[in-house]
Amino acid sequence: MMLLAHEVHVVNQAANAGIGLGAAIAVVCSWHRSRSIIWTIIHGTLGWFYVIYFALTREPDEVR
Repeated sequence: MMLLAHEVHVVNQAANAGIGLGAAIAVVCSWHRSRSIIWTIIHGTLGWFYVIYFALTREPDEVR
């Protein structure tokens, strides 16, 4: 599947926005668990590492 030039431009703009998918998910998970800005910033920098940790250690009330 080939991407059109416009699609490549949109993907490049999203990548240059400064936050990746892993960091965004980590921020949401961290805020849901701790409600702390400091921990949210730390976990956001860890990105996918924190997402995997969160998935492995979540409590029963965090599962929907």
